[in-house]
Amino acid sequence: MKIWKYSSKDSIMFIFSLLNIVMSVTLAWYWNVFSISGWLFNIAIVSLISTYNIIVISHFFSHTPWFISPTMNSFVSMLNSINIGQSIQAYNLTHVRNHHKYHNDNGDPIKDSSSTFLGGKSGEHNTLWNYAILSGINTLYSMIPHVLWAVFSWKKPFSPYDHGFDKLISKIETNKKKELIQLRLDRVAIFIGLAFFFTLSWQWTLLCYLPSLLIAFILVNVQNYYEHYGANPENQFSNSVSYYGKLYNLLTFNDGHHQEHHISGGTHWSLLPKLRKRYASKFKEQERIVSPVPAILGFLHRKRKLLHKTQEIKMNSSMNTKIAENKTNKT
Repeated sequence: MKIWKYSSKDSIMFIFSLLNIVMSVTLAWYWNVFSISGWLFNIAIVSLISTYNIIVISHFFSHTPWFISPTMNSFVSMLNSINIGQSIQAYNLTHVRNHHKYHNDNGDPIKDSSSTFLGGKSGEHNTLWNYAILSGINTLYSMIPHVLWAVFSWKKPFSPYDHGFDKLISKIETNKKKELIQLRLDRVAIFIGLAFFFTLSWQWTLLCYLPSLLIAFILVNVQNYYEHYGANPENQFSNSVSYYGKLYNLLTFNDGHHQEHHISGGTHWSLLPKLRKRYASKFKEQERIVSPVPAILGFLHRKRKLLHKTQEIKMNSSMNTKIAENKTNKT
């Protein structure tokens, strides 16, 4: 009997999802006496697995759900919502339906709610501090209204922090109902997960789990920032930054193929290297950014070109040429 929708290789990520929750429960269970070394160990482990889950596991699941069975996909969505402290269904709405539609745009107004240009001045990227750290703090803080809404507010479909969700939810009534139910189930699962962790050890939950989620949110924002920093949002073949290191892509299920992923978000992760070959000639036709380091270490890529500036210069030059031509014609 076939159970995997795309590939049995997704079973590895499913196992990782289960190990994620097992690791968290184990750490909470054995937390008894506070010590600096024990606290740092817990912070490091939970931050690492949460960051990896968001960047790799939950990210690819939101694009290509693993199972044929909707029930199994619903279970995975709830499971990983506990693991990352965010609803996977909400992530699907903001990431798949918004970010992958507008591709980190720099328009007026900006339509991508996670665009690195949001909050930036004079058409530039926002600062890494604002984008990564302040947004990370806001993401952790918003867990509270999300969870309270899911548990206590049954009449309203969205929490106060679900900005623009009404435009992202499916317009087909049956699908809309399923998505709203999954959104609530994910957040109820987060509530139950938090309650369970508090029962095991409220000290671990407050001192390790929640701070680790904050660190993970910040690191994920750093990742997304450098997956688009300097790229040209106007060109579908250079609006993202890829990293082709073999070891990294082996360990992260080809996460480094970010440009390819933006060209076709619905392509399974195992096929992204083939997508790179398919569009090789297109990639050669325009200037694009290929990073020498993974996106999460993008701050080390100090000589990165800023293609969005080049595009702006070209647009201004073209506009000036047209103005000059109009003046000549009038004369």
